[in-house]
Amino acid sequence: MLEVDKINVFYEDLQALWGVSFRVNDGEIVVIVGSNGAGKTTILKTISGLLHPKSGTINLLGKRIDKNSPHSIVDLGVAHIPEGRRLFPYMTVLENLEIGAYTHRAREKKNETLEWVYQLFPILKERKSQLAGTLSGGERQMLAVGRGLMSRPKLLMLDEPSLGLAPKLVLQVFDIVKKINKEGVTILLVEQNVRHALEIANRAYVLETGKITLGGKGENF
Repeated sequence: MLEVDKINVFYEDLQALWGVSFRVNDGEIVVIVGSNGAGKTTILKTISGLLHPKSGTINLLGKRIDKNSPHSIVDLGVAHIPEGRRLFPYMTVLENLEIGAYTHRAREKKNETLEWVYQLFPILKERKSQLAGTLSGGERQMLAVGRGLMSRPKLLMLDEPSLGLAPKLVLQVFDIVKKINKEGVTILLVEQNVRHALEIANRAYVLETGKITLGGKGENF
């Protein structure tokens, strides 16, 4: 589904990624693990079009996307759930979810997708009229993921979804990721929580100071 080939990415004159290559096959959960500042978020930003590589290529379903705009990449079926949730706190849960269905393809099936999200996260249906800013940390994470799913993605990219959550909620988040994957959504997960991430991964890559240093099946790490 996704093939990243030898990308070099810079923030002005500062190089953040060095010849990074990896692939995500249809139906997989692929995890990128590494310490804070290793470049994990930069990888996701580059795939989603917020950054563009100076060299190297990114292909999605056989189509090159490394020069595309973020909007067109969402249209092609990529959803990016950023670190820190980035919700609209003074809008309701329902309004936040509806914003996720802004592409033409997603708008056509908005009501159907909304019911799917409510099935995955029943608490969001209970809280649909509540302001997003009043939710608990775990509920905000569910809302962020639900909003991403409203775009009906083929590939869901999650940046540190367990960050800042209590241990019990961390386990819940990883269970949610597995459940979404079983619904047919391919997952690219970036995490510092190595143990839990590797437990659910089909394959994993280790990123150190902007370079992939190790890759293989999750169970082999």
